[in-house]
Amino acid sequence: MVCSLATPIPAAPATLVHQFTSAYHNIRVIDQDGIRSLCFDDAWESSISLKDPWRGHFEYTEYFHMPWLWNTNLSRVLMIGLGGGSTQRAFAHYYPNVTVETVEIDPAVLQVTQEYFAFQESPRQRVFIEDGRMFLRRSTAQYDLIIIDAYVQGRYGSSMPQHLATQEFFELARDHLTTNGIVADNVIGSLNGWRSDIVGAVYRTLKTVFPQAYLFSAKTSQNVVILATRASVLPALYGLRDRADLLVLSHRVALPGFRQHVERIVYAAPASAAKSPILTDDFAPVEGLSERGAPLR
Repeated sequence: MVCSLATPIPAAPATLVHQFTSAYHNIRVIDQDGIRSLCFDDAWESSISLKDPWRGHFEYTEYFHMPWLWNTNLSRVLMIGLGGGSTQRAFAHYYPNVTVETVEIDPAVLQVTQEYFAFQESPRQRVFIEDGRMFLRRSTAQYDLIIIDAYVQGRYGSSMPQHLATQEFFELARDHLTTNGIVADNVIGSLNGWRSDIVGAVYRTLKTVFPQAYLFSAKTSQNVVILATRASVLPALYGLRDRADLLVLSHRVALPGFRQHVERIVYAAPASAAKSPILTDDFAPVEGLSERGAPLR
């Protein structure tokens, strides 16, 4: 789970609680002002309040709950990327009938998340140490929601793994979704400006596989969560508002601010999508697109 690269690693005073270099990352756990943060290489990955584990997380992770608007009976979720386990902890807390399977390539991340970020495996929270795409290729399971929040260190800082951002990968993910299934993908960037090219490319690529895609741009970081749905009907905003009210009133969704998050939806394609490439296994310049940041004119 990666926050905006525009957010610097905190200056002193801060306490380095843990540091380890794995095969994939330089992992650090840092405490500052009552917040514990997980850093991979040059980027924030996750955070948690030391006093209240349900606070201190990054805002963008709350948009992973918006798929309830398209499928009010979520029961089985797959998440690619563990990070500090913010989303996993939230789903375990707010949705006792939902099972979350997480695929994480780095075993050191699981150990750190368990020891320092209050994450616990259980029958409803299972973790598989494996590459996310290989996991899907070998699996026969169907999911109501697939969340993609995995990043690697590249030439220009953290970037999406190329093989998890292509048309072929999204086709594989689609084939593992139930009838009303949704893909939620966290993209570091913005709708206009910094890293808008990668947002446009991922959006355009998703639209070659899914009938509809929607954008939720975080207010407090440069993260855009793109939801792609198998449903072809374009829901009106007033309908989503009514559905959100019912979900909250029925206690199906208890996430604070869920109703307000509906207002962040963007129906239109980002401007950058018109000039961004469709990412394929043969051509996926993810790092180059992430490095470019000038707004389109």
